[in-house]
Amino acid sequence: MLRRILLLFILLTFGCAREGSTQKVRQSLVAGGFYPADAGELKTMVQQLLAGTQAPRIRQRIIALIAPHAGYVYSGHVAAESFVQLRGRKINRVVVIAPSHVDYFEGASVYDGTAYATPLGKVELDQDFCQRLARQSSRIFRSGRGHDAPPGQRGEHALEVELPFLQTVLPHFKLVPIVMGEQSYATCRALGVALAKLIKDTSTVIVASSDLSHYHSYKDCKHRDGKVLQAIREWDYYSLSRNFSMRVWEACGGGPIVATMIAAERLGANRAKLLKYANSGDVPGGDKSRVVGYSAWAFYRDRQKKSQAEEDFSLNRSQREQLLQIARKAVETVVTSGETYQPPQPKDEALRMDRGAFVTLTEQGRLRGCIGYTSPVKPLYLTVRDVAIEAALHDPRFAPVQESELSLLHYEISVLSPFHHVRDVNEIRVGRDGLLIWKDGRAGLLLPQVPVGLGWDRTTFLEQTCRKAGLSKDAWKDPAGDLFRFTAFVFSEED
Repeated sequence: MLRRILLLFILLTFGCAREGSTQKVRQSLVAGGFYPADAGELKTMVQQLLAGTQAPRIRQRIIALIAPHAGYVYSGHVAAESFVQLRGRKINRVVVIAPSHVDYFEGASVYDGTAYATPLGKVELDQDFCQRLARQSSRIFRSGRGHDAPPGQRGEHALEVELPFLQTVLPHFKLVPIVMGEQSYATCRALGVALAKLIKDTSTVIVASSDLSHYHSYKDCKHRDGKVLQAIREWDYYSLSRNFSMRVWEACGGGPIVATMIAAERLGANRAKLLKYANSGDVPGGDKSRVVGYSAWAFYRDRQKKSQAEEDFSLNRSQREQLLQIARKAVETVVTSGETYQPPQPKDEALRMDRGAFVTLTEQGRLRGCIGYTSPVKPLYLTVRDVAIEAALHDPRFAPVQESELSLLHYEISVLSPFHHVRDVNEIRVGRDGLLIWKDGRAGLLLPQVPVGLGWDRTTFLEQTCRKAGLSKDAWKDPAGDLFRFTAFVFSEED
């Protein structure tokens, strides 16, 4: 009898150990800090935040969301505007993509455990989807990196804080938790393409976890964040990625935003709707001297739209004259005195908006210099000033412009639209579109007027854009690369 009891004890003990050894649950690391640790208090707080939402309900299927990840007292009212859109929908799987604040590593880490836990309970992982996702690219792998707390450091909060909202609005769902250790365009693209390839149903939603600018004044924060919001609205994730990497724009979850937009686009989304924007200075008693920005977005398909958000950009006669005057004044000032011209800030908002632009200089019909900013890194009037100076002094194909040439120079300005991903090369229209190709970290761009002046057809235009990037002429056919089109509003002193 004693022997049977001992055997039963051994079986139960080691059986439980074996079963437990297969369970790896990521416990809450920021409960009691970013949100309440008590389940009842947390549930009440989330329900109150959801009850206070004001954005109209989107009738179409939600493909993806952006939600902030700060403490609930600061950003919870913004996050709620995203998550309330999921209430009552049939969602069986949620992919949450978060940045890593405490652990740098290459690629994107899909949690290698079985569940995430919050005070509201466990959220089971979709193991099959997680495994298949990790097999899609060498940049995606299963690991605890970015999820588990590194020794001696606090735990990552950006993914965890989204879960109580999801647990409240969705009765049953499985989780795909992803933390990006770095946010290069190559990793964003690999992740976005992989997700789009694997998501075959309409019951999966992607959530990008991201705050915006950090620790600027209230006014400066709104100005900085406005640039990011505009690019998301225009669906220009290529410029977002480049400006995040150059630290021209700010969003701690910039990589998750870009990866989510890439995936959402390939899953049919063509509309980005801003549900709410605010910053930490907007909460009662909030310090307006050092604030953090937050936004809530929904991505979905608007069947009344034929293509991605793309507004025609134009300038009136007065605005064109101002920019041409700035270009000429900038060149004349730097050539004659070596000083940088400081134009007064224009009253026109169109001239103060960040835009990419090129300035082309010709002399007696011959090219004398052409330089541009392809990304919207500065207000348009300052971009024109800077690239005019660059075209005059630093185009490597020509010697610097001399003072004797100033009266002979002719100025042409090309203002670039946002970049939009080309899904079908038949979309490209020679004479209307410029092209940019990206592949393996190399990029090349040609303006819309280039193929017209040289008599190229579409295929030649594609091939020469590849050549400009240092790629083979057929690189545009490679699915490992991205092709973007854009328009340019072109004007000169003769117009």
